[in-house]
Amino acid sequence: MNKINKILALLLGCCSWLYGQNQQKILHDLRVDVVYLSSDFLQGRQTGTEYEKLAAAYVARRFEDIGLTPAGDGGTWYQFFNYNSNPHATGGQQEQTGRNVLGMIDNGAATTVVIGAHYDHIGMGGPGSLHAGPAAIHNGADDNASGVAGLIRIARHLKSSEKAKANNYLFLAFSGEELGLFGSKAFVNEPVVDLDKVNYMLNMDMIGRLNDEKSLVINGAGTSPIWKPVLEAIEVGGIKITTTDSGVGPSDHTSFYLKDIPVLHFFTGIHHQYHKPADDAYLVNFDGLLDVTSFIIALIEDLDDNGKIEFTKTKDVSEDRKAAAFKVTLGVLPDYAYSGEGMKIDGVLNDRPAQKAALEGGDILIKIGDIEVKDIYDYMEGLSKFKIGDKTKVVVKRGEETLEKQVIFE
Repeated sequence: MNKINKILALLLGCCSWLYGQNQQKILHDLRVDVVYLSSDFLQGRQTGTEYEKLAAAYVARRFEDIGLTPAGDGGTWYQFFNYNSNPHATGGQQEQTGRNVLGMIDNGAATTVVIGAHYDHIGMGGPGSLHAGPAAIHNGADDNASGVAGLIRIARHLKSSEKAKANNYLFLAFSGEELGLFGSKAFVNEPVVDLDKVNYMLNMDMIGRLNDEKSLVINGAGTSPIWKPVLEAIEVGGIKITTTDSGVGPSDHTSFYLKDIPVLHFFTGIHHQYHKPADDAYLVNFDGLLDVTSFIIALIEDLDDNGKIEFTKTKDVSEDRKAAAFKVTLGVLPDYAYSGEGMKIDGVLNDRPAQKAALEGGDILIKIGDIEVKDIYDYMEGLSKFKIGDKTKVVVKRGEETLEKQVIFE
C-alpha cells in the first residue's frame, strides 16, 4: 500500500507540474499578443490605416497557427467593409475601407457560436481621446489588445477541446469599433454564416484590468434566461461577477443583439488610462486575463449540451428610461463594476469640474443638484439639468463620511 501511495503521489506531482507548465505557456502567449498589438510599431491600430492592416495580418497569422479555417471574403481571413470616416464632410469623398479577421472551427454542428473582440484603437488620438496633451500614440493595451489576446487563447483551447463539440465556433476580430461598431455592423449585414443558426455571441472588450477584488462585469445577462444561472454557478480564480441585463452597449455585441441573438459582453472596468497614451501592456493584469478567459471557456463548455439557447429581448434604457442628453460633464470615470446604490467614481480627470471640487476616486455620488442618484442613469439625468457656467451642489459618500461639494460646470 505504501508503494502504491508513493506512485500516486509521483503521478499527481507530474500532473501538477504539467498543469503549471501549461499555465505558464498560456500566460506567455497572452503577454506576447498584448505586447505586440499594443506596441508603438502599430501606432494605435486605427481603422483604415496601414497599421490596422499589420494588426489584422498578425491576428490572421495567429488564427492560422492554431489551425482555424479562413472564413472571410473569397476564402481569405478578411471581410472588408467600407465606411464613411466623416459623414458630415461637405467636400470630397470620405469613404474608407476596414477589415475584420475571421477564423472558423467547423464541428459539423447545426449551430454556430460567435466569439469576438475588436482589434482597432484610436491611433494618435483625435476625437475619441481623453488625452489633454499633443498627439501621441494610443497603444490600447487593455482596449482592446487584451480582448484579442483572449480571443486567440480561447480559439486555441476550443480547437483541441473535447468538451465543446456541439457547436461550430466563429472567431471574429472586428475593426471599426472605435468609430461606431462599423465592423460588427458590416458582419451582421453580410454574415458568412446564417444568423438564424447563430446560437449566441460572446464579446470581450477591455478584459485586461481585473482588480484585486476580481470583479468581472458581464453585460447582456438578460438576453437569455439561461445566462444568469449558468454564470452564477461558474467558479474560476475567485472571480466575482456583476451582471447587467441590457443587450445594448458601446461595443460590438450590440450589433448581434439587434439581430435577436443572445449576447454577453465581458469587461473588467474603466481606468485612468482609458483612451489615453498610457494604456500600455505593463499595466495589464495577465494572471487576471488568464482567469477571465478561463471563466469564458468554462461557460462555453458548460453550454455545450444545451442546444440552441433562447433569446430574450431586454428592457433597454432607450425603452425604459431614455438616456438624457446633456451639455456638460463632471469629469469622472464611473466604476461599472460597482453594484451598490449611487454612482461610484473610479477616477477623476485632471482639470475638470470634479477635480476642482475636490472629488476623489472611490467617492460614491448620491446626489447632483436636486436629483437623488441611485445609479448611473440618475447621474446622467442629473447632468442633463445643467449647462456650461451653472453651479450646483453634489453629495458624495467617502468612507463613513457624507460630504457636500460645489461644482462649477465649465
